[in-house]
Amino acid sequence: MAKSFSLEPMKTKRVETLHRKICTDIPVPESLPTIERLRRFEPRSMSGQPLVVWDRAEGYNVYDKYGNKWIDFSSGVLVTNSGHSNPDVKKAAMSMIEHGLMHNYCFPTEIRAQLVEKLVEISPEHLEKAFLLTTGSEACECAIKLARTYGRKKGGDKKIKIITFNDDFHGRTMGSQMAGGSPSSKEWIVNQDPDMNQVPFPNSFKYDWADESAPDYSDDKCFETWMGYLAEQGSTPDMIAAFMPETFQGGWAQLMPVGFVARLRKFCDDNDILLIFDEVQAGFGRTGKLYSYMHYGIEADMVCLGKGISSSLPLSAVMGRADVMDLYGPNQMTSTHTGNPVCCAAALANINYMMKNGLIERSAEMGGVLDARIESIVEKYSEYIGNCKGTGLVKAMVMVKKGTREMDPDLAHDIVRLSVEKGLLFFAPVGAGSTVKVSPPLVIPKDALLEGLDILDEAIGEAIKLI
Repeated sequence: MAKSFSLEPMKTKRVETLHRKICTDIPVPESLPTIERLRRFEPRSMSGQPLVVWDRAEGYNVYDKYGNKWIDFSSGVLVTNSGHSNPDVKKAAMSMIEHGLMHNYCFPTEIRAQLVEKLVEISPEHLEKAFLLTTGSEACECAIKLARTYGRKKGGDKKIKIITFNDDFHGRTMGSQMAGGSPSSKEWIVNQDPDMNQVPFPNSFKYDWADESAPDYSDDKCFETWMGYLAEQGSTPDMIAAFMPETFQGGWAQLMPVGFVARLRKFCDDNDILLIFDEVQAGFGRTGKLYSYMHYGIEADMVCLGKGISSSLPLSAVMGRADVMDLYGPNQMTSTHTGNPVCCAAALANINYMMKNGLIERSAEMGGVLDARIESIVEKYSEYIGNCKGTGLVKAMVMVKKGTREMDPDLAHDIVRLSVEKGLLFFAPVGAGSTVKVSPPLVIPKDALLEGLDILDEAIGEAIKLI
């Protein structure tokens, strides 16, 4: 169990640059009544983040009301790809509110029509229809429902298995959590679905695979290893409705080998199995592609979208082939807040802003800057960083106990705490509490990105001294 963030204010070194400012102790003593009120009236599950009481956020910065200003390396958990309080997104949302439409259930609206058309227009041609929902969990639940319906249509009641991956995260509703890859997080369910199965993520940091440096290593060998895991659990093609990986896993930010995914795509085609990518975290330019699965050069049957779709308000979507998306008739697959007009306006403005300002290409370009600087950090602290993967503007550093592969949640916690005290904001460590995730808004300037990485370097060095 990782440390929790203490309510005891820590003395900080005062700092003020163009991009950040720390002028109080952290947590701010005057903010403690707010934190204590939250802890009194909310469940304690809500108390896991660094103790920064947000007042406002703009672009790549988060502010409190006490004069502090942070460079944001969290993007509010990979939501604000176009920046916090993006002016175009704000204007669109406010215009819809002032126009007088804030809810419409499933009744037709112009703004919903515009958004689903835009999503199909910008997406690969095999994604033919879009179904709007509210959260990533809801999108994943919907994809599971459609996949099983499709499987039963093609192969009867036997073809219902949903295969996901160890350490995947698909949400916290019952179905999405059963699809997830963390056994401890779903113990509460007790009677788990026996046809929701997990296998190791290819070349995962946590599992032994073929040595990538070995002369006989190949994507084919990787795929054969992975097929062995399926065989061990008795999952045969006639039983499988769909594979649903996170495109990259949140805890490790690691893409699968391209050749492996090509083999998986062919396996799905040969056996009438759907291939679904959970893009809730990975989509909308985060890795230098509109959707991160596009790095694999294959087609998806469905994708689950969310987070960066609006850069702000709660909205998600499932996109997919028309024959899959149309499996249910009128009023058989709906949601109360489907395509909320204010959220739709925000999402449409966000997408238009991303396209107009080349944020996808910028993510790839700035990802190169991130790669170069973080490579030097990994080299400097190689005994304490067991793994560092990522593409575009997302990187995940897995902290380990010196010279081992044993993950070190306390070290990760201290790095995040010290960074926050210096004016660099992360969310709490992920992936068993040992991963420090670098995921700034895609609008971050190069000098702010580099300044943030310098702070991270400094925080790691100080955290190691505390061991």
